[in-house]
Amino acid sequence: MSPSVAWDVVVIGGLNTDYLVRGPQLPGPGLSVNGDSFLAAPGGKGGNAAVAAARLGARTAIVGRVGGDERGRALVAGLTAEGVDTTHVAVDARAPTGAALIQVVTSGETQVLAALGANLRMTDQELHAAADTIRSARVVVMQLEVPAGCVAAATKLAHDAGARIVLDPSPPASLSDDLLARVDVLRGNAHEVEALTGVRGGSLKGARDGAMALLTRGVKAAIVEAPGGNLVVWPSGDAWLPEVPVTCVDETGAGDAFCGALAAALAEGQPLTDAATLASAAAALATTALGAQTALPRREALEAWRSG
Repeated sequence: MSPSVAWDVVVIGGLNTDYLVRGPQLPGPGLSVNGDSFLAAPGGKGGNAAVAAARLGARTAIVGRVGGDERGRALVAGLTAEGVDTTHVAVDARAPTGAALIQVVTSGETQVLAALGANLRMTDQELHAAADTIRSARVVVMQLEVPAGCVAAATKLAHDAGARIVLDPSPPASLSDDLLARVDVLRGNAHEVEALTGVRGGSLKGARDGAMALLTRGVKAAIVEAPGGNLVVWPSGDAWLPEVPVTCVDETGAGDAFCGALAAALAEGQPLTDAATLASAAAALATTALGAQTALPRREALEAWRSG
C-alpha cells in the first residue's frame, strides 16, 4: 500500500436527520393517511454512504456540515460510533442540521421531502481544508445534497490526486462536462440520468441510451438503474445485474447503500462488475428493514446472506 493512502473511502455529502412514517399508501394533495410505524434516525446521502462503506470494512472519512444543534451533535456522534472519521464535519452557527421527511408504503416505495439546511452552506474553503484527506483516498464518493461548486472542487482535488471518483447525482441536477469528465463511475436512476442527458429512462433501452450519453459526456463508466436491475456500461462493454430478490420493507437509502458498498469494493481492488454485484446485494439487503442508515448491512451479515 502506498504510504500516501490514508483512507479507503472519503465521502463528501449531506448529513440529515430522517423522520420516517410507514403507512398503507402515500397521501395525495389534501389527503391525510394514518401510518403504523415511526422512526427518527440518522440519514443524509453522505452519511448513509459513509456508514455503508465503513460497515463493509473500509477506512472511511466524511466531509460535511451540520447545524450547531442537538441533531447535528447526534449525527456526528453516530458516525464516530460507526468508525467514520468526522474531523471535517463543520458546524454551522446559523443554519439548522438538515432534515428529511420520508413516507413509506408497505411495498417499500418512498416519498421524500428534505430541508437541507446546513448542508447547503458548505464552502470551498471547507473542501480545501479537507484537501489532504481527499487526496489520500483510494475512492471519493459524492452526491448533490451540498453546493455544486463544492462537488466540482472536490472532484478536481480527487482527480488530480489519482483517486477514483464515484458520483451519485442525487437529487437530480445538471452538471458540467468538466465535472463529469473527472467521474470514474456514475450510478443513477432514470430521473437522475435524464437530468444529465435528456434521455428518458424507464426501460432497458432507455438505461442503455442514457449510459452511452453519459460516456459521451466524459463519464468513464455508468451504472444505470432499470426495471429489474442495473445496467453497467463502460467504453468497451456492458453487463446486466438483475435485482437480488428480497422482501422489500423500505427503499429509503438503497442507492446510498449501493454507492457506499461500490466504493468499498473498488477500494479493495475489485473489478467494476464484481464491485457492482456486491453493491447490488448490499442495496437489496438494506431494503429489508425500516430506515436508511439503520438498515445498512455489515460485512459478515452481507456475506452470510449472499452465501446462503
